Amino acid sequence: MSPTTLALTQAPGLVDLAKELDETKVTPGILGFLVFAALGLAVWMLLKSMNRHIGKVDFEEPSAGDAGRS
Repeated sequence: MSPTTLALTQAPGLVDLAKELDETKVTPGILGFLVFAALGLAVWMLLKSMNRHIGKVDFEEPSAGDAGRS
């Protein structure tokens, strides 16, 4: 006997609760939204920081005549 079945047979209140739970309509809820929003905010901040740091890079490509020299 599985632990879930055993728990349902020992607690009649859980049987009613289990019947009300529709497995196809379970949503992540507010916690899932907050985690997703925090991850989105973190990615946005990282991209903004990366853009600022890349903007500070001063890179001059050597001309064709200087390519052969060391």
